[in-house]
Amino acid sequence: MVLIRRMALAGGLILILCCVAYSQTKTVSNLTVINLEKGEKLVARSAGILSEEIEKRSNLRIASVNKMPKNVNNSVILCLEKNVNNLPASYKEKLSAMSKVGKEGYKLLKSDDSNVILVVGADPRGVLYGVGKLLRSMEIKEGQICIPEKLQIASTPKSSIRGHQLGYRPKTNAYDAWTVAQFDRYIRDLAIFGANSIEIIPPNTDDDNTSPLMKLSLLDMAVEQSKICDSYGIDVWMWYPNMGSDYENADSIKVQLDERREVFKKIPKLDALFVPGGDPGDLDPDLLFAFLEKEAKLLKEYHPQAKIWVSPQVFRPTKDWLDKFYNQVNKKYPWFGGVVFGPWVKSTAKEMRSRVDASIPIRHYPDITHSVCSQYPVPYWDLAFLRTLGRECINPRPLDEKAIHNKIGEFCDGSISYSEGINDDVNKFIWSDQDWDPDIQVINTLREYARFFISPDYAEDIAQGIMSLEQNFKGSLLTNSNVSRTYQQWQNMEKRLSEKESGSYRFQLALIRAYYDEYIYRRLMHERAMESNAIELLSAANELGSRTALSSAKEMLLKLSDSDNMTKVRSRCFDLADLLFANIGAQLTMGKHFAMDGRGNFMDNIDLPLNNSPWLLDQVDRISKLGDEKERLVQIDKVLNRTNPGPGGFYDNFGTLEAMKRLKSTVNWADDPGFLESPCPDAGICLRDEEWVHEITAQGFDDQACPEAWMTQFTTFYDNPLEVFYTDLDVNSSYRIKIAYTGRYQSKMKLFANGYLIHDFIRAGKQPVYEFKIPQKALTDGTILLRWETEAGERGCQVSEVWIVKED
Repeated sequence: MVLIRRMALAGGLILILCCVAYSQTKTVSNLTVINLEKGEKLVARSAGILSEEIEKRSNLRIASVNKMPKNVNNSVILCLEKNVNNLPASYKEKLSAMSKVGKEGYKLLKSDDSNVILVVGADPRGVLYGVGKLLRSMEIKEGQICIPEKLQIASTPKSSIRGHQLGYRPKTNAYDAWTVAQFDRYIRDLAIFGANSIEIIPPNTDDDNTSPLMKLSLLDMAVEQSKICDSYGIDVWMWYPNMGSDYENADSIKVQLDERREVFKKIPKLDALFVPGGDPGDLDPDLLFAFLEKEAKLLKEYHPQAKIWVSPQVFRPTKDWLDKFYNQVNKKYPWFGGVVFGPWVKSTAKEMRSRVDASIPIRHYPDITHSVCSQYPVPYWDLAFLRTLGRECINPRPLDEKAIHNKIGEFCDGSISYSEGINDDVNKFIWSDQDWDPDIQVINTLREYARFFISPDYAEDIAQGIMSLEQNFKGSLLTNSNVSRTYQQWQNMEKRLSEKESGSYRFQLALIRAYYDEYIYRRLMHERAMESNAIELLSAANELGSRTALSSAKEMLLKLSDSDNMTKVRSRCFDLADLLFANIGAQLTMGKHFAMDGRGNFMDNIDLPLNNSPWLLDQVDRISKLGDEKERLVQIDKVLNRTNPGPGGFYDNFGTLEAMKRLKSTVNWADDPGFLESPCPDAGICLRDEEWVHEITAQGFDDQACPEAWMTQFTTFYDNPLEVFYTDLDVNSSYRIKIAYTGRYQSKMKLFANGYLIHDFIRAGKQPVYEFKIPQKALTDGTILLRWETEAGERGCQVSEVWIVKED
């Protein structure tokens, strides 16, 4: 290819042309953008975006004209499909031979000879998305513009709704720190990758109205976000939960409507309102729709074309609640836009589609931002990551997001993702590309992401590096050798990229994860070894004496790694956290970066224990206070044998991969990524009378130190039973069962063995472990099916541990 190099000479700039072989791109000079649609505001905006993005990356001046010049060499021509006849015959002929495109679609065509690129939109939005695809296909860097040698694309989006929620509120891990200019930049980025919708948030939702980082009030920023979306020709949605305390009293309703009037009046552009049925704002469906009728009349005064969408998003829905909801939906109110499938919706997307009239659209509201305690948790995530990276870490999951999208997408008309900040940045672009075309391979999206946002020279390395970060989440961390390879890949890129490239916040988002994962991996190996050594010391208490064994075990459990390399890796994580805060407002700590607890502050958890030491140290301290040597030895033995079910017994920790063999369910993750029909690996320890537990720590119940096994559970949602099998029991013996109910839902559950009741409804959360006799008639063939059921309206079953103890 031909490279354009800038060289300063006598106070001016000249272009140096040199030939370099490169098969996929060709360098152009003196690029001109030709906009043939003078009266179309969005096409003019698209022309400006093309020029600005190229100039920003290349520092080369891009000319712009509004009519066809005599010489069209090295130009990009923008026009609408309806005006293709205004183009030269040769271009028109080539365009007509391409596949037809539909709404918001585009054709991209590069001429064979004169370096002319045609961007033809089915409509003005089509031109915008064609320009976006062109920018993602080019290689642009300092003093250099390379266009694809071959470019012939005809593309129409499959989904009519393609967007993301950008909620300016303190709860997020970045957005509340952003300026208007940063929102403009980010919305532009999303539009370049095909997004056509942005969802904003009004004041007075389930959050504070201010934070130390906010530049504007919530309402003022919502106004600015609406203006930005209008400038890019994309739709504005608003998530507006019902936060009032009374929706039957006329005075209370008036207060709610007056609040909405102020919002609707000030927002310049609003195309749709999304009202969750709950989380927050639980209402009876008949009461909910009665209020929506009033809200719709008010909305129409200021935004006549706007529709209201609603979700059956409720923590504890009953059959009666859902029947009422779908009955209301199918009345087809003139103000009603459609149904939203999102977190805490009991129906599967397939079931929702079957219950909703075929003429009513369904929008997906995917949670792409959380990794655990979420709609789409990382399946069987290692406990070390659960405890440290936590619920809202930087979480690129390209393959998972594609699988989730394509499984649910067939029942939906598109999506607007649930996002809490910048941690899910990669996932947003994966999701937008999949909404456009679910056949797109995620590696190609990542190549465009890396090429456009970070570095054309290292696009492949970065794309593959992001894929590797996702693999760090797979399986046991102790045996995942991918973690260190990924760390080495990113460390090598860090050394090779230019200062400008490595200073990209998108590069830093991935880089900090590579460093963090490596640090946790190394520390996990060290701490597991120290725990094993401590157990050996306690096991030798009879020989060493209990006090010596206890003090030596304590010293071993408290022993930290003194590796200089580990210290450097940890230090780099904190340096990157500071850079991300400065670059994009990422809030990775509470103290320094103003994060909210459990909302992206994973750097606060970097040194949390990764073994059973909190519980073991608590037990060591308790036993050390006993005055009798014999009693100390007895208690040490109980600690060592906590999970031992005895001869002929069975024990399972339902937070481990090994325990999956017990599950009756045959539904795999690919078919049920939201775990609405199958058991889910969940995490969190019950805190008495507190249901919202965002961080997985070793403290639970009455703030006591808890065993690791209590941190994770098999969970089934709503009224789905949890069923596990045990075989090879001795039919001539009797058994009792111990169960740890330590999950955060604190549901009412009852338990059966082969259909025989073991215990009736118990409200979990009062105590951690229960013990019962297994009915002898349940043991007739040596196999038992344990089945947990919840009371109607509960969030779901949660079981952490099971011991089946042989009594004779």
